[in-house]
Amino acid sequence: MQPVPDASRLEMRGIRKAFGATVALDSVDLAVRAGEVCALVGQNGAGKSTLMGILAGAITPDAGAMRLDGAPYAPRDPLEARRAGIAMIHQERSLATHLTVMENIVLGVEPTRGPLGVVHRDRMRQVAESALAELGRSDISPEVLAADLSPGAQQLVEIARARAIGCRVLVLDEPTSSLTQADVARLFALIRRLADQGIAVVYISHFIEEVKRVSDRFEVLRDGRNAGGGATPDASSATIVGLMVGRSVADLYPRGPRVRGEPILDLDDVFPGAATLTLHRGEVVGIAGLLGAGRTRLLRTIFGLEPVRGGRIRVANYSGAAEPHDRWSQGMGLLSEDRNREGLAPGLSIADNLTLSHLSGLGPRGLVFPSRQRLAALRWIDRLAIRCADARQQVAELSGGNQQKVAVARLLHHDVDVLILDEPTKGIDVGSKAEIYRLIDELVRGEKAVLLVSSYFPELLGVCDRIAVMSRGRLGPAREVLEWNEHSLLMEASGARAS
Repeated sequence: MQPVPDASRLEMRGIRKAFGATVALDSVDLAVRAGEVCALVGQNGAGKSTLMGILAGAITPDAGAMRLDGAPYAPRDPLEARRAGIAMIHQERSLATHLTVMENIVLGVEPTRGPLGVVHRDRMRQVAESALAELGRSDISPEVLAADLSPGAQQLVEIARARAIGCRVLVLDEPTSSLTQADVARLFALIRRLADQGIAVVYISHFIEEVKRVSDRFEVLRDGRNAGGGATPDASSATIVGLMVGRSVADLYPRGPRVRGEPILDLDDVFPGAATLTLHRGEVVGIAGLLGAGRTRLLRTIFGLEPVRGGRIRVANYSGAAEPHDRWSQGMGLLSEDRNREGLAPGLSIADNLTLSHLSGLGPRGLVFPSRQRLAALRWIDRLAIRCADARQQVAELSGGNQQKVAVARLLHHDVDVLILDEPTKGIDVGSKAEIYRLIDELVRGEKAVLLVSSYFPELLGVCDRIAVMSRGRLGPAREVLEWNEHSLLMEASGARAS
């Protein structure tokens, strides 16, 4: 790894952890100075979560040592780590939403008074107000319920909780996954302010553009080992991606020869969205927009999960509204943006998830033979390079990228002609993204049609043939991808017009 000048606030040396026969971490090093923002990057399964779990006291390492401000550090549990000044802000919020802001900020370290240890609520309020003021958000009332806050404000409460206990190391795990662009800008300004106050920040993200924008230095993990690192301003995005995947990534967005075929999906003034759009075989049409623009609602309406409030939908030779099971039979499949709660059944096996919508041919008279189901699943596991122990493994045990591949494989197993993909690369690593982009290109060259919603504009520009922008609940016309750039997409999505 790259040497870290001056004394490190945090040092992790020779960290090793195995779970049975699986080695998650193999002699990993990480060092972060006070006042430094260090990006920790790597594909799903590279060992980032295990390393941070060890730092946070949730996992005990098999070997290695840690130091905090030069002193030995070996927390027995997360509470001890928190009291030592280690704070973790997870991708999924960890607030008690039924409690107030101030109750969340002091949760686990509540100030008390008297011999009976009664909670000192005035002191609780003072601690919360002080922490919020330090972060520049005195407008958030300590008395409001956490459930009533926006995602950005909830995240800030978690950071305030870290500051209230005297945080020395702040770990942010995919912190922008549910934030608006305005919230992201505020978060990045806050991270820099915290670093200027001497806090060591570990920033975990799959978005290389974020890493380049917010971090001073980066460290890459690959297959449980250090793969490289260095000063972020001196490294190109391609260099960082190459270290993550172990090979040069010359073209993240493959594009073979595509031939636009017959129309297969027609939207005629469909509400919500006032959407008019034609999707052809052999093309990818993207829908851009900001959070809350109505893109997901439009996709759900097309697939029959929400009622059509106006206009007409035609899928191949079928016209009119339909239930989701009708859409499947018409040759349309939907990939939900929320794979955990809607896209997958985490408690079921890979084979069950993959074949659930199309069980015909897996046994006589409507029966399902497990052996046939397993063979059907193995075909797609092999084609999509899904990393798993077996087709019978529970989906919940897979990494996020591999879970997403299972959700995509269901559409392939069903052999749909129209694939509606809602944020298909959300929360997955760059290697898995590259594989999904390759698959999309293969599908449209095989005369499938893809309608793709994404908040990541470079993805739309790299994958799509045409792009339409949804702004304030209305879908604009689809234009050829060469007519767009990131600036014009953002201007259109925000309701302005590029000059």
